[in-house]
Amino acid sequence: MAAAERGAARPTGDNRTSRRRRRRREHCLRTSGYAPGALPGQSLRARAHVGPGRREVSAGKESAGQLFFPGHESRATEALCWAEGQRLFSAGLNGEIIEYDLQALNIKYAMDAFGGPIWSMAASPSDSQLLVGCEDGSVKLFQITPDKIQFERNFDRQKSRILSLSWHPSGTHIAAGSIDYISVFDVKSGSAVHKMIVDRQYMGVSKRKCIVWGVAFLSDGTVISVDSAGKVQFWDSATGTLVKSHLIANADVQSIAVANQEDSFVVGTAEGTVFHFQLVPVTSNSSEKQWVRTKPFQHHTHDVRTVAHSPTSLISGGTDTHLVIRPLMEKVEVKNYDAALRKITFPHRRLISCSRKRHLLLFQFAHHLELWRLGSTVATGKNGDTLPLSKNADHLLYLKTKGPENIICSCISPCGSWIAYSTASRFFLYRLNYEHDNINLKRVSKMPAFLRSALQILFSEDSTKLFVASNQGALHIVQLSGGSFKHLHAFQPQSGTVEAMCLLAVSPDGNWLAASGTSAGVHVYNVKQLKLHCTVPAYNFPVTAMAIAPNTNNLVIAHSDQQPLPNDKTLLYNPFPPTNESDVQRRTAHAFKISKIYKPLLFMDLLDERTLVAVERPLDDIIAQLPPPIKKKKFGT
Repeated sequence: MAAAERGAARPTGDNRTSRRRRRRREHCLRTSGYAPGALPGQSLRARAHVGPGRREVSAGKESAGQLFFPGHESRATEALCWAEGQRLFSAGLNGEIIEYDLQALNIKYAMDAFGGPIWSMAASPSDSQLLVGCEDGSVKLFQITPDKIQFERNFDRQKSRILSLSWHPSGTHIAAGSIDYISVFDVKSGSAVHKMIVDRQYMGVSKRKCIVWGVAFLSDGTVISVDSAGKVQFWDSATGTLVKSHLIANADVQSIAVANQEDSFVVGTAEGTVFHFQLVPVTSNSSEKQWVRTKPFQHHTHDVRTVAHSPTSLISGGTDTHLVIRPLMEKVEVKNYDAALRKITFPHRRLISCSRKRHLLLFQFAHHLELWRLGSTVATGKNGDTLPLSKNADHLLYLKTKGPENIICSCISPCGSWIAYSTASRFFLYRLNYEHDNINLKRVSKMPAFLRSALQILFSEDSTKLFVASNQGALHIVQLSGGSFKHLHAFQPQSGTVEAMCLLAVSPDGNWLAASGTSAGVHVYNVKQLKLHCTVPAYNFPVTAMAIAPNTNNLVIAHSDQQPLPNDKTLLYNPFPPTNESDVQRRTAHAFKISKIYKPLLFMDLLDERTLVAVERPLDDIIAQLPPPIKKKKFGT
């Protein structure tokens, strides 16, 4: 059943953490801070409607890589929209329009559209106006001002919810998809000039309803629609008549995006298939062109709820939580990283932290935390062996947050005696006392107002200091002693800026703190002298991981472009002294090793010099928790 027919509810696939964990001993992975499998992007769940001549839809600013905004129980996002280059808006089933602060990584403001749940949204080609389509059949027009948005007027109300919107590139007309019909409005008057009835016929059978999931308005007046009957249809907006229809799926076609040049577009279906259409000449010598379906792609298992069309790639995402970037090889000039198929499975956020001293893992979920003690083994084996557990992992603590806000970040101290976490409006600090198999949990009360919310939390190696990156750009240092705390210092952002810190790294000796912000720069602070030590020169690509090495205090930074590892001719040797003849031979071997024995990784860290802990999240487990996919009949069955 189509989602709109079920009311406001939609299936989601937000399963990002796992209780599966392995304890491995590996000789080749000794370097502290190495972060394999860093992911530069985040899955898209909301619909993003992009018309011809519009900008790309992405998960964040190019300079900052992935930006993350926490969820809320009452906000189910249905639409995303860029305006004026770098202004991001969202709308959803709570009826609010939200604008986000891309520097501070928080909500700038929320405005009720007073039309019930919002299903669709689109910015005008001039970026001066914003349209939303509502549950009550209204299309509402807002003016985009420098600081906020301001309601301008309603268009003619329709009889059913407005599920999709698209502007004509001239900004004079819009197309709106509803249930069983498409409306074309004159923007100046707000009146409906055409109503195009969609055929309910599907495979010779009349369906109860036909839901227009997406529309795209082209420069020549053509309106392209996708619907729940599995059709892609072309309409003449001047006459309100159907020009051509393509039946491409046995289920809903749920999303559409058009290239800026209007020479190709991409659609996504509930069967997990992505289809690519191109505008090609009818004959080799003809100037007349026609739309032809050229390439089907099957990279998803479930509904493809959103698609985007960049100059060089097709981007899709949906219920299976995967964000797939498929390059258009004919548009890629240089065969590099951009020419590779990328499937981004997990958000690039730390959802797990480790207490090395007590062998504990803290798992972060949307509304609760779980503390587990790792299993142990008395077995022995050679390097790289998986050893059987003599004692299974123990579930020690379930800590549920209060209120509707999602947890933004969390951390357990290396000693295992402190847990800190934050939502969008509250910061929590707990003291843990261990008595045999029991844990006593005590909350530290009366937290200062400036610790109202945090984007990143990190403890020092000796667990005596807590580093908190606030959403106002400040970086706080808190002294921990017994069951109390003391605020030591706050590093304030540069004058006139509010730059959120997305990553933190502290040296093992506790003397140095590195912080990476949304501007892709890295600041290094002297913790003893409480001052800024230096700023690392900015790189063209954002930081995805960083760590400060023990002994040397060298700062190691990884970036989202996946720069290649040193080649085989680079002289990098094993720093450990040889213990036998085979070790002497290995001293001239390359120092970088790649291990492919793991399933998709959420977390990896060293408990000590010879023990590595890795947390896997098998994709099959994620798929198993989703609604059953639509079964497709195979040939010959």
